[in-house]
Amino acid sequence: MKKKLVVLTGAGISAESGIKTFRDSDGLWEGHNVMDVATPEGWHKNPALVLDFYNQRRQQLKEVLPNLGHQILAELENDFDVYIITQNVDDLHERAGSSNITHLHGELLKVRSSKNESYILDWHADLNFGDIDPKGNQLRPHIVWFGEQVPALKDAITITEQADYFAVIGTSLQVYPAAGLINFTPKSTPIYYIDPKPAKIPNLRNPLNVIPNIASEGVKILKEKLLANLQQ
Repeated sequence: MKKKLVVLTGAGISAESGIKTFRDSDGLWEGHNVMDVATPEGWHKNPALVLDFYNQRRQQLKEVLPNLGHQILAELENDFDVYIITQNVDDLHERAGSSNITHLHGELLKVRSSKNESYILDWHADLNFGDIDPKGNQLRPHIVWFGEQVPALKDAITITEQADYFAVIGTSLQVYPAAGLINFTPKSTPIYYIDPKPAKIPNLRNPLNVIPNIASEGVKILKEKLLANLQQ
Protein backbone atom coordinates (compact mmCIF):
# COMPACT_ATOMS: atom_id res chain seq x y z
CA MET A 1 0.00 0.00 0.00
CA LYS A 2 1.33 3.42 -0.93
CA LYS A 3 2.16 5.94 1.78
CA LYS A 4 -0.20 8.92 1.93
CA LEU A 5 1.35 12.28 1.01
CA VAL A 6 -0.81 15.28 1.82
CA VAL A 7 0.24 18.60 0.28
CA LEU A 8 -1.06 22.03 1.27
CA THR A 9 -0.39 24.53 -1.52
CA GLY A 10 -0.72 28.30 -1.56
CA ALA A 11 -0.22 31.23 -3.90
CA GLY A 12 3.53 30.65 -4.19
CA ILE A 13 3.15 27.61 -6.42
CA SER A 14 0.82 29.39 -8.87
CA ALA A 15 2.87 32.60 -8.86
CA GLU A 16 5.50 30.84 -10.96
CA SER A 17 2.86 30.32 -13.64
CA GLY A 18 2.12 34.05 -13.70
CA ILE A 19 -0.84 34.24 -11.34
CA LYS A 20 -0.33 37.16 -8.98
CA THR A 21 -0.81 37.05 -5.24
CA PHE A 22 -2.00 40.02 -3.21
CA ARG A 23 -0.02 39.09 -0.10
CA ASP A 24 3.23 40.43 -1.56
CA SER A 25 1.81 43.77 -2.62
CA ASP A 26 0.36 45.71 0.30
CA GLY A 27 -3.00 43.97 0.28
CA LEU A 28 -3.70 44.78 -3.36
CA TRP A 29 -4.84 42.02 -5.71
CA GLU A 30 -4.37 42.95 -9.36
CA GLY A 31 -4.65 46.61 -8.34
CA HIS A 32 -7.76 46.16 -6.19
CA ASN A 33 -8.18 46.28 -2.44
CA VAL A 34 -9.06 42.71 -1.46
CA MET A 35 -11.85 44.00 0.77
CA ASP A 36 -13.58 45.34 -2.34
CA VAL A 37 -13.38 42.15 -4.39
CA ALA A 38 -13.05 39.27 -1.92
CA THR A 39 -15.63 39.89 0.81
CA PRO A 40 -19.42 39.57 1.04
CA GLU A 41 -19.49 43.30 1.85
CA GLY A 42 -17.67 44.11 -1.38
CA TRP A 43 -20.17 41.98 -3.32
CA HIS A 44 -23.15 43.77 -1.81
CA LYS A 45 -21.54 47.19 -2.22
CA ASN A 46 -20.46 46.86 -5.84
CA PRO A 47 -21.37 43.54 -7.48
CA ALA A 48 -20.49 44.88 -10.94
CA LEU A 49 -16.89 45.43 -9.83
CA VAL A 50 -16.73 41.95 -8.32
CA LEU A 51 -18.15 40.25 -11.42
CA ASP A 52 -15.73 42.14 -13.66
CA PHE A 53 -12.79 41.32 -11.41
CA TYR A 54 -13.42 37.57 -11.50
CA ASN A 55 -14.20 37.63 -15.21
CA GLN A 56 -10.72 39.08 -15.72
CA ARG A 57 -9.16 36.47 -13.44
CA ARG A 58 -10.96 33.73 -15.39
CA GLN A 59 -9.59 35.07 -18.67
CA GLN A 60 -6.10 35.33 -17.17
CA LEU A 61 -6.27 31.71 -16.07
CA LYS A 62 -6.75 30.61 -19.68
CA GLU A 63 -3.42 32.24 -20.58
CA VAL A 64 -1.20 30.44 -18.04
CA LEU A 65 0.06 26.88 -17.73
CA PRO A 66 0.98 24.56 -14.86
CA ASN A 67 4.64 24.81 -13.90
CA LEU A 68 7.21 22.22 -12.89
CA GLY A 69 6.01 22.32 -9.28
CA HIS A 70 2.50 21.29 -10.28
CA GLN A 71 3.87 18.64 -12.65
CA ILE A 72 6.14 16.97 -10.10
CA LEU A 73 3.32 16.77 -7.57
CA ALA A 74 1.27 14.94 -10.19
CA GLU A 75 4.21 12.63 -10.93
CA LEU A 76 4.51 11.73 -7.25
CA GLU A 77 1.27 9.76 -7.62
CA ASN A 78 3.43 7.04 -9.19
CA ASP A 79 4.96 6.36 -5.76
CA PHE A 80 2.56 7.87 -3.22
CA ASP A 81 -1.13 8.24 -2.51
CA VAL A 82 -1.14 12.02 -3.06
CA TYR A 83 -3.81 14.39 -1.81
CA ILE A 84 -3.60 18.07 -2.72
CA ILE A 85 -5.30 20.57 -0.42
CA THR A 86 -5.01 23.97 -2.07
CA GLN A 87 -5.77 27.51 -1.05
CA ASN A 88 -5.63 28.46 -4.73
CA VAL A 89 -8.74 28.94 -6.85
CA ASP A 90 -7.09 28.08 -10.19
CA ASP A 91 -7.18 24.71 -11.96
CA LEU A 92 -3.43 24.28 -12.46
CA HIS A 93 -3.20 21.17 -10.26
CA GLU A 94 -5.97 19.58 -12.31
CA ARG A 95 -4.31 20.47 -15.60
CA ALA A 96 -0.98 19.10 -14.39
CA GLY A 97 -2.63 15.73 -13.78
CA SER A 98 -3.17 15.50 -10.02
CA SER A 99 -6.11 13.24 -9.17
CA ASN A 100 -7.20 14.15 -5.64
CA ILE A 101 -7.64 17.90 -5.09
CA THR A 102 -9.54 19.72 -2.35
CA HIS A 103 -10.11 23.43 -2.98
CA LEU A 104 -10.39 25.21 0.36
CA HIS A 105 -11.18 28.63 -1.06
CA GLY A 106 -13.39 27.69 -4.00
CA GLU A 107 -12.77 27.48 -7.73
CA LEU A 108 -12.51 30.23 -10.31
CA LEU A 109 -14.03 28.05 -13.02
CA LYS A 110 -17.23 27.46 -11.06
CA VAL A 111 -20.11 29.71 -10.01
CA ARG A 112 -22.90 29.22 -7.51
CA SER A 113 -26.25 30.61 -6.54
CA SER A 114 -26.07 33.68 -4.34
CA LYS A 115 -28.85 32.16 -2.20
CA ASN A 116 -28.22 28.40 -2.41
CA GLU A 117 -24.63 27.35 -1.72
CA SER A 118 -25.25 23.82 -2.99
CA TYR A 119 -26.23 25.01 -6.49
CA ILE A 120 -22.83 25.02 -8.24
CA LEU A 121 -22.07 25.10 -11.96
CA ASP A 122 -18.91 24.75 -14.04
CA TRP A 123 -18.36 28.14 -15.68
CA HIS A 124 -15.64 29.10 -18.15
CA ALA A 125 -17.19 32.22 -19.72
CA ASP A 126 -17.88 35.67 -18.27
CA LEU A 127 -20.42 35.83 -15.45
CA ASN A 128 -22.90 38.68 -15.91
CA PHE A 129 -25.96 40.22 -14.31
CA GLY A 130 -28.94 38.17 -15.34
CA ASP A 131 -27.12 34.84 -15.06
CA ILE A 132 -29.39 33.19 -12.53
CA ASP A 133 -30.21 29.89 -10.85
CA PRO A 134 -33.53 28.07 -11.54
CA LYS A 135 -35.23 30.13 -8.82
CA GLY A 136 -34.14 33.46 -10.28
CA ASN A 137 -31.26 34.20 -7.90
CA GLN A 138 -28.14 35.87 -9.29
CA LEU A 139 -25.12 33.60 -9.71
CA ARG A 140 -21.87 34.63 -7.99
CA PRO A 141 -18.26 33.44 -8.14
CA HIS A 142 -17.71 30.12 -6.36
CA ILE A 143 -15.07 31.67 -4.15
CA VAL A 144 -14.79 31.56 -0.36
CA TRP A 145 -14.45 35.22 0.48
CA PHE A 146 -12.93 36.63 3.65
CA GLY A 147 -15.40 36.22 6.50
CA GLU A 148 -17.21 33.24 4.94
CA GLN A 149 -17.25 29.64 6.13
CA VAL A 150 -14.88 27.12 4.50
CA PRO A 151 -17.12 24.17 3.55
CA ALA A 152 -14.21 21.94 2.44
CA LEU A 153 -12.36 22.31 5.76
CA LYS A 154 -13.90 19.22 7.33
CA ASP A 155 -12.77 17.01 4.44
CA ALA A 156 -9.32 18.62 4.52
CA ILE A 157 -8.94 17.84 8.22
CA THR A 158 -9.94 14.21 7.69
CA ILE A 159 -7.35 13.87 4.91
CA THR A 160 -4.63 15.54 6.99
CA GLU A 161 -5.26 13.25 9.97
CA GLN A 162 -4.29 10.28 7.77
CA ALA A 163 -1.05 11.73 6.36
CA ASP A 164 2.18 9.73 6.40
CA TYR A 165 3.96 12.79 5.01
CA PHE A 166 2.72 16.38 4.99
CA ALA A 167 4.14 19.10 2.73
CA VAL A 168 3.44 22.83 2.78
CA ILE A 169 4.29 24.64 -0.46
CA GLY A 170 4.18 28.35 -1.24
CA THR A 171 2.01 29.58 1.61
CA SER A 172 2.76 32.06 4.37
CA LEU A 173 0.76 29.99 6.89
CA GLN A 174 -0.99 33.22 7.86
CA VAL A 175 -4.46 32.52 6.44
CA TYR A 176 -6.73 30.59 8.76
CA PRO A 177 -8.29 28.11 8.96
CA ALA A 178 -6.00 26.65 6.25
CA ALA A 179 -2.85 27.41 8.26
CA GLY A 180 -4.22 25.39 11.16
CA LEU A 181 -4.35 22.16 9.15
CA ILE A 182 -0.74 21.44 10.05
CA ASN A 183 -1.88 20.85 13.64
CA PHE A 184 -4.06 17.92 12.56
CA THR A 185 -1.16 15.81 11.29
CA PRO A 186 -0.29 12.68 13.31
CA LYS A 187 2.59 13.35 15.74
CA SER A 188 4.98 11.04 13.89
CA THR A 189 4.29 12.59 10.46
CA PRO A 190 7.25 14.56 9.07
CA ILE A 191 6.49 18.06 7.77
CA TYR A 192 8.21 19.46 4.68
CA TYR A 193 7.92 23.23 4.33
CA ILE A 194 8.83 24.74 0.96
CA ASP A 195 8.99 28.53 0.77
CA PRO A 196 11.75 31.04 -0.09
CA LYS A 197 10.73 33.03 3.01
CA PRO A 198 9.51 30.36 5.41
CA ALA A 199 7.45 31.54 8.36
CA LYS A 200 8.08 30.31 11.88
CA ILE A 201 5.73 27.54 12.95
CA PRO A 202 5.07 27.81 16.69
CA ASN A 203 4.40 24.80 18.91
CA LEU A 204 4.98 22.28 16.13
CA ARG A 205 5.25 18.77 17.53
CA ASN A 206 6.31 17.08 14.27
CA PRO A 207 9.73 16.59 12.68
CA LEU A 208 10.23 19.66 10.44
CA ASN A 209 12.22 19.83 7.21
CA VAL A 210 12.47 23.38 5.83
CA ILE A 211 13.29 23.72 2.13
CA PRO A 212 13.88 27.47 1.55
CA ASN A 213 13.32 27.47 -2.21
CA ILE A 214 10.70 28.61 -4.67
CA ALA A 215 8.04 26.00 -5.29
CA SER A 216 9.35 24.42 -8.51
CA GLU A 217 12.87 24.00 -7.10
CA GLY A 218 11.63 22.93 -3.70
CA VAL A 219 9.31 20.24 -5.05
CA LYS A 220 12.27 18.64 -6.85
CA ILE A 221 14.09 18.42 -3.52
CA LEU A 222 10.94 17.16 -1.82
CA LYS A 223 10.63 14.35 -4.36
CA GLU A 224 14.25 13.32 -3.77
CA LYS A 225 13.79 13.27 0.00
CA LEU A 226 10.55 11.34 -0.13
CA LEU A 227 11.88 8.71 -2.53
CA ALA A 228 14.98 8.33 -0.36
CA ASN A 229 12.69 7.65 2.62
CA LEU A 230 11.02 4.84 0.69
CA GLN A 231 14.41 3.17 0.22
CA GLN A 232 15.19 3.13 3.95
